Amino acid sequence: MPEADVTKERKQFYEKIPMATPGFFLKGASALDWGMKNRLARIFDPDSGKTVMLAIDHGYFQGPTTGLERIDLTVVPLMYHADAVMLTRGILRTTVPPTLNKPIVMRCSGGPSILKELSNEELAVDIEDAIRMNVAAITLQVFIGGEFETRSVHNMTRLVDMGLRYGIPTMAVTAVGKDMVRDAKYFRLACRICAELGAQFVKTYYVPEGFETVVASCPVPVVMAGGKKLPELDALTMAYNAVREGAGGVDMGRNIFQSDAPQAMMQAVRKVVHEGAKPTEAHELYLTLKKNEKRIGS
Repeated sequence: MPEADVTKERKQFYEKIPMATPGFFLKGASALDWGMKNRLARIFDPDSGKTVMLAIDHGYFQGPTTGLERIDLTVVPLMYHADAVMLTRGILRTTVPPTLNKPIVMRCSGGPSILKELSNEELAVDIEDAIRMNVAAITLQVFIGGEFETRSVHNMTRLVDMGLRYGIPTMAVTAVGKDMVRDAKYFRLACRICAELGAQFVKTYYVPEGFETVVASCPVPVVMAGGKKLPELDALTMAYNAVREGAGGVDMGRNIFQSDAPQAMMQAVRKVVHEGAKPTEAHELYLTLKKNEKRIGS
């Protein structure tokens, strides 16, 4: 039997101090369950409210992408500089050390390769497997305007429902087909649909005209996709502008792992996103760190 509570003569209930009822630092997340908030607080830094995610899931539809040929050698070291890592379950199981203490955002859609119509996707991961792998979030493409738009939207709502059952947030990725216009009007439409139908955060592309309206009209955090490889200063400028215009961080892939100095670039991006460094300042950091970064095989 436990011992009686007799260590003090008088208990302290602090009757005149009301219990704090704090909100949550991410927009649109105040009504979520504790477990989902906890997972989001691992992906997004509670101090800055932002995230620097490393996206390496490209192989699920285009095979060994340049820079991802040997993830064990070239990419695993980068993961330790990221706030979260976006990848497939195959890479997680085969290549990522279980000692990596970083939140995982798991790709859960798939089907067609780059040789086929990409919007013809299905859900490709069971929620139980996501739970087994201790992921912090689940994610998939949503092809608004694509040939199989409705299927991709229903894939998302099914994934959201599964995630809600177990406290795992869903990130919707607004895919853009080769024939779709990349402008603020399209991304306002795509991001809002994803949020309206339950996604807890959305990944989308940056556009120089009207990106702030994309973020403002989306009631959940918007994370900027890195997109195609750019010169380092241009990529840092894009990240800076996106965060300044309201983005909740970035999810970069090729602009990190295809850089001449990926670890230096990752740290420069962090400087922009979490500390608000100007692009030129972050680029100077990149150049300084680049001098000391060793390349595989050198």
